[in-house]
Amino acid sequence: MTAEGHRVVLPTLPELTVLDEVTGMLQEVLGEYEFTDAEITMNTRFHDDLELESIDLVTLSTALREHYGDTVNLAAFIAERGLEEIIALTVGDLVHHVVASLPTMPATEAV
Repeated sequence: MTAEGHRVVLPTLPELTVLDEVTGMLQEVLGEYEFTDAEITMNTRFHDDLELESIDLVTLSTALREHYGDTVNLAAFIAERGLEEIIALTVGDLVHHVVASLPTMPATEAV
C-alpha cells in the first residue's frame, strides 16, 4: 500500500520564519478570547480550527501590514477567493502568500 497523493511538503526556511511570526500574531488575536492553547501549524484552518470571525481577520490584516508593510494585503488575498476557499483557508495558505509578497532579501545584510 502506497501513500501516493499524500506527499508531505516541508516548509522552506522563509516559510518557517513567517509561520513563526504569523503564529505570534494569531496568538495575540486568540488571546482576546482566552483561546491561547491552540496548536498552530501550516495546516491549521482559520475557520474550523481557530474559529476566527471576519473582525479577527481585520485585526490580523492590520498586524500583517504593521509587520510586513503594504506589500502583504490580506484583504486583497481573501478577495480573490470564493466562499468555500475562504472557509478552507489555512495558515499555510497565508504563509505562502506572505512569502510570495515580500521582496527578495539578500543573503547577508550590510551592517
